[in-house]
Amino acid sequence: MTTLTIVSSCDTTSCSYNQSGCTAGAITIAGSPEHASCGTFVALDARGGVGAAEGRVGACQRLECVHNTALMCTAEAITVSGSTADCASYAVR
Repeated sequence: MTTLTIVSSCDTTSCSYNQSGCTAGAITIAGSPEHASCGTFVALDARGGVGAAEGRVGACQRLECVHNTALMCTAEAITVSGSTADCASYAVR
């Protein structure tokens, strides 16, 4: 089995899965070629997730990213940032 890429940091404070880091069990990187972003981003008044800030990348829909192999992220770790939860590790081939 492939090891899932860790979300090493997330500073998107409006996301319900950000509790001093990503607490989603696994996120999906979605968006567009101009704006790769966390598709798991949820802006609610509630906080949720698995409790510990150990989020991983479960899937990546950005085929043009250098870190995408077979719809999986192969980066060692990623960072998510900004008010729209951008994947700061995204890089075009």
